[in-house]
Amino acid sequence: MPPDRATDGTVAAFFDVDNTILRGASIFHLGVGLYRRKFLSLRDISHIMRINLRYALFGESAAGIEATRTKSLDAIKGRPSAQMAAVAEQVWDEVLSGRVYPGTRELLDRHVAQGHEVWLISASPTEVVSLIADRVGATGGLGTIAEREHGLYTGRLVGGLLHGPQKAVAVQRLAEQRSLDLTRCFAYGDSGNDIPMLQLVGNPCGINPDKRLRRYCAAHAWPVREFRAKRRAVRRSIRTAYRVGGFWAVWVVIQRLFGRPGRHSKL
Repeated sequence: MPPDRATDGTVAAFFDVDNTILRGASIFHLGVGLYRRKFLSLRDISHIMRINLRYALFGESAAGIEATRTKSLDAIKGRPSAQMAAVAEQVWDEVLSGRVYPGTRELLDRHVAQGHEVWLISASPTEVVSLIADRVGATGGLGTIAEREHGLYTGRLVGGLLHGPQKAVAVQRLAEQRSLDLTRCFAYGDSGNDIPMLQLVGNPCGINPDKRLRRYCAAHAWPVREFRAKRRAVRRSIRTAYRVGGFWAVWVVIQRLFGRPGRHSKL
């Protein structure tokens, strides 16, 4: 819990986005918006979906991950980045603004009130992460960067995916740039993939944690906050519906838009 006094400016709070700040996957709703606005074609969606269904059934492989990343980036190659940003704004106004967990929003607002920097760290496209950061009043947001030339996507990434250990690298770099004291900083995440980031700070916290992170928090006496509905059976039913239903297939495709690794990865 943030302290009840202002700090000297060396403290920051780092928040994962999906299932930490927002209920569900923001990139799913962005993907739907992009498809409806013909940014992605049905052919793009169907091809990537086949790759991801094979991945879901038989597990990941280095070749499969690379194929997914390549095809996903090929789908946006030559497309205007301004369109991505415009769609993200519309999706925020229409959908995402109503999916912010009130409990997480309260935590975020308390950090802001105490003079802490607040950064959102996510594997989602940087256009989306920066927009959400602006809308919730955070200092800034870091996400996966798709390379652009003359306002168009090139089909390549700048650096790698901001995922798992790369989140920790980004936080460490940010701390050095902004003279942050990581021993006094806070971090919030919902997935075992967030553990490297959480390990960096003096005040880690699991929010709506998955099983792996919940076990890790218990083993290391980290606090856990649960802002979802109390009935786990309902949550399991919803997750099952996503996995086996038609929306699940699209969800997997959009989650992998920038090549998310790992069966239990999240954005």
